[in-house]
Amino acid sequence: MAMAIAHHRESSSGSITRHLDSSGKYVRYTAEQVEALERVYAECPKPSSLRRQQLVRDCPILSNIEPKQIKVWFQNRRCREKQRKEASRLQTVNRKLNAMNKLLMEENDRLQKQVSQLVCENGFMRQQLQTVPAAATTDASCDSVVTTPQPSRRDANNPAGLLSIAEETLAEFLSKATGTAVDWVQMPGMKPGPDSVGIFAISQSCGGVAARACGLVSLEPSKIAEILKDRPSWFRDCRSLEVFTMFPAGNGGTIELVYTQVYAPTTLAPARDFWTLRYTITLENGSLVVCERSLSGSGAGPSEAAAAQFVRAEMLPSGYLIRPCEGGGSIIHIVDHLNLEAWNVPEVLRPLYESSKVVAQKMTIAALRYVRQIAQETSGEVVYGLGRQPAVLRTFSQRLSRGFNDAVNGFNDNGWSLINCEGAEDVVLTVNSTKNFGTTSNPANSLTYPGGVLCAKASMLLQNVPPAVLVRFLREHRSEWADFNIDAYSAATLKANSYAYPGMRPTRFTGSQIIMPLGHTIEHEELLEVIRLEGHPMVQEDAFVSRDIHLLQICSGIDENAVGACSELVFAPIDEMFPDDAPLLPSGFRIIPLDSRTSDAKGSQRTLDLTSSLEVGSGTSNTAGGDASSSQSARSVLTIAFQFPFESSMQDNVANMAHQYVRSVISSVQRVAMAISPSGGGPALGPKLSPGSPEALTLAHWICKSYSFQLGTELIKSDSLECDSLLKNLWNHQDAILCCSLKQSLPVFLFANQAGLDMLETTLVALQDITLDKIFDESGRKALCADFPKLMQQGFAYLPGGICASTMGRHVSYEQAVAWKVLEADETTVHCLAFSFINWSFV
Repeated sequence: MAMAIAHHRESSSGSITRHLDSSGKYVRYTAEQVEALERVYAECPKPSSLRRQQLVRDCPILSNIEPKQIKVWFQNRRCREKQRKEASRLQTVNRKLNAMNKLLMEENDRLQKQVSQLVCENGFMRQQLQTVPAAATTDASCDSVVTTPQPSRRDANNPAGLLSIAEETLAEFLSKATGTAVDWVQMPGMKPGPDSVGIFAISQSCGGVAARACGLVSLEPSKIAEILKDRPSWFRDCRSLEVFTMFPAGNGGTIELVYTQVYAPTTLAPARDFWTLRYTITLENGSLVVCERSLSGSGAGPSEAAAAQFVRAEMLPSGYLIRPCEGGGSIIHIVDHLNLEAWNVPEVLRPLYESSKVVAQKMTIAALRYVRQIAQETSGEVVYGLGRQPAVLRTFSQRLSRGFNDAVNGFNDNGWSLINCEGAEDVVLTVNSTKNFGTTSNPANSLTYPGGVLCAKASMLLQNVPPAVLVRFLREHRSEWADFNIDAYSAATLKANSYAYPGMRPTRFTGSQIIMPLGHTIEHEELLEVIRLEGHPMVQEDAFVSRDIHLLQICSGIDENAVGACSELVFAPIDEMFPDDAPLLPSGFRIIPLDSRTSDAKGSQRTLDLTSSLEVGSGTSNTAGGDASSSQSARSVLTIAFQFPFESSMQDNVANMAHQYVRSVISSVQRVAMAISPSGGGPALGPKLSPGSPEALTLAHWICKSYSFQLGTELIKSDSLECDSLLKNLWNHQDAILCCSLKQSLPVFLFANQAGLDMLETTLVALQDITLDKIFDESGRKALCADFPKLMQQGFAYLPGGICASTMGRHVSYEQAVAWKVLEADETTVHCLAFSFINWSFV
């Protein structure tokens, strides 16, 4: 009995800890021993055998414990740490699931109410149709159902009237955020879940365009409200937001009179501005609300000269409902409801101003994503390159976007003025002699160029060109459209002026580019990267001096499944030292889809590769005919803007150069757009490998049959010998398979499967500009040259593993490569050479 009591006291004591060793026996550790072991664990959770033996020698208090027992202690300690982290992770996931479940239940209740309302309206319509003549009934029923009372207009200068408007705005906003005041429909492609951004909906059959979002964010309501009220920080199209008046509402809330300017997305339409009342209040249940609506009349606003470049748009009751969650974090409801005055833009652009999907992508989703981005940066989950803080890189992205928007809009109050005023001119030239570079937050580091800045810009309509595919091509293949000598000029003049370096000496640019990623947003919808364009000096004494051009670049909208998003490629020359206050002169491309309706998913996602033909079996011909109408109606507007610094005496020369340069860029983009159009209207680049074409099927048959003939084994393990089945299996083969033609002086690639395109980081269109020698390193070229006679004689060759390079400059390792001759149908004529890279991966 005494021994049992003693054992109980010993086990309950805080000074002694017990662990099981490998034999199942308890090993007792004193508090001092545990403290010593914990110190070592903090430095090295998994010490080696020598380290454990050294620990016993260095710590006398551990002398009575064997190194084997210490090993068990560290194993148990790592296990407890893993269990603790897993428990914490599960608690976090559980909180997310509970919050998301609450959102889904609320959404379900809202939908149930909407169904009930529609059933009642349907019953009312049926009753009216049965009791009243059809014509009269239609008018009466429409008046009773569709007509909604307009908000009363009050004097904006009367504080009592403003409070009445604020309360009315609050009620209407809440009815949209959590009720059925707007006919919401689920936004295509957006699925709710614990790890998703949130729940998204867009409006249909309502006045104006509206979008709604609900999501969970791990920030406090006050912090979220502070972030969202600073609209220029996250809404890239917002030029400025100025609070003219702010006063307490008497009920704990705050009323503000706000003037907002919004950039025009293209050169073909004027910008928008808003004169609104913003109401911030905390509700009785602890929720924080920020709601906003337009005021009647013109409002105070800016001067008449500045306002002349804007069209006054209307914001219907919109805002943010932020509810605190148990255990931390908040649930956000966002509503954006606008009337963008579409009558004021050309008819071809009106879908852009009448699309709820565009509002959702640019404002509603952007707001929720930005808040989540800040939350993850605050928690330390986001890691960026080059040792930069996330906020610094985010600022660079914002400055690039703002600079490009400034160039596209060319506002008079920023100092821009037109040079060529002919209405028939497709390229518009504007000049700014007071252009200010640098950050607005640090005017001391700003820079005014001695001459000024010239901008050449244009907008054009694209027919049946996927914006995401075009932007990806422009990003990956700069040599297809850029003039590197002009890029070098811009970089040199900026560098010489801002950093007091001499101008660049004569340089020959190869056109090759290396993309170095800096960071990306949490949903990967925007990439920030540095582009290095390699240059070689033409003077011998400069051989050891770098002549490379560095560009800071953002790329967005490269996901074809993003609904309503525009695709952008914006870049600016930057010094290779990459200072935080570097002056930026952004140029680039913006492509905005114009279709307001939801197009056929299959038609909207088609690209110039083989995936489309692989998704459909025998119905390929029917698919092509069925997609014709939808693909022909897929339109987008492309806006191009390039900026060039100049000295006063060189303005005319730079203007001519800029005009010719942008015209050449337009021609290049038109050529590329025709090539990547799924309609196949472009010129044939080598063998035509468009979806469903017999050439692609025939080539796949030749590749597989020749492999079997030359090597005596099957490349594709397939029971079916049908060409379309071979093509599908070849396209999805895990090894990178590439074919190159032997008809040119340098072998040029003409086909690659999906793995081959991924390995080279290219597309089928751009593939045909790549020669075989560009992908191999020196040892790979030597091995190929050594085995080439054997390859041509016996029909195949095995190449040893090595390193090759993608078009992005990244190194790719492979265990082995197989090369074989691809024979045509007569089995004597060599059509091309095929290569299979086995077990490849990026280094």
